[in-house]
Amino acid sequence: MTDQAPAPYAGPERVLSGVQPSGDLHLGNYLGALAKFARLQHEIPTFIFVADYHAITVWQEPAKLKQQVREIAAAYLATGLDPKVATIFAQSAVPEHAELAWVFNCVARLGWLDRMTQFKEKSGKHKERSSVGLYTYPVLQAADILAYKATKVPVGDDQKQHLELTRDIAQKFNNDFAAPGFFPLPEPLTQGPGARIMSLRDGSAKMSKSDPSDQSRINLTDDADAIASKVRKARTDPDPLPETAEGLEGRPEAKNLVGIYAALAGVSEAQVLAEFAGQGFGAFKPKLAELAVSVMGPIGGEMRRLLADPAEIDRVLADGAQRARAIAAPTMAEVKKLVGFWGG
Repeated sequence: MTDQAPAPYAGPERVLSGVQPSGDLHLGNYLGALAKFARLQHEIPTFIFVADYHAITVWQEPAKLKQQVREIAAAYLATGLDPKVATIFAQSAVPEHAELAWVFNCVARLGWLDRMTQFKEKSGKHKERSSVGLYTYPVLQAADILAYKATKVPVGDDQKQHLELTRDIAQKFNNDFAAPGFFPLPEPLTQGPGARIMSLRDGSAKMSKSDPSDQSRINLTDDADAIASKVRKARTDPDPLPETAEGLEGRPEAKNLVGIYAALAGVSEAQVLAEFAGQGFGAFKPKLAELAVSVMGPIGGEMRRLLADPAEIDRVLADGAQRARAIAAPTMAEVKKLVGFWGG
């Protein structure tokens, strides 16, 4: 990489993000990502996709994959994304993602990918048996972002390294092809409060759709009874809630439930503790359950309504793909000219 300062990007601001269609979305996804998408769409042109290309880095049952794409799209709509405002689409419906990824495979360096910790974590001891796609998917992520010349990307801690790779690829492309400022160097949007929601069964583990225990998470499709039951059964400790956040140190389950309440209510943890200090979980959990049902219950109901009409979801996705390609196709055409492809 060169030490020369990159030329500034002068194009429009855009935000892009996506969710893989694998497993049930849950409270952590809502508070950490989906609710943020719904706010962002009114602040900056927003592109939100279903990452089905990324999903097949590990085996997916084809019929189930198609249904899960619709489920993610339904979750986007149920949590407040407006298809007339945000561009909502399936990644595989926009071929420029894969086309640009190949160009970036030839720009990125092997050493850069060798440093990606996500591959090491996901492949474990059997990396030779992993798909090549699992190794190179951060390059596809760079193509996802830069096909739209997105300037902002909502990321959690586990994806910051990949965004740095995207910036490296963008800068090297701009330098290699004498196109200063052609691609932006996208900036991270941190998720803010509620970004890291932990398991209801283990306060030291992140809430995950891959956890074998359904009691560990509140799924977006859970009904009111299921939500309330999971909150009541959430793991806690015997001590009352403290007056200050410092008193939650060393109490991961208590800290998690207080954090969930704060995120759902749109208040600070300090405000939650000011209200419930000295009270035990016998008093706190019913209030948390009531709050969770009031926020999450309507989302589950709307998702079930949407999924009962898959043709409407497909219409939203088709319209979104057309709008997405209207941005991505010209970008790819410019890339072909810069690279020197025939016909470019």
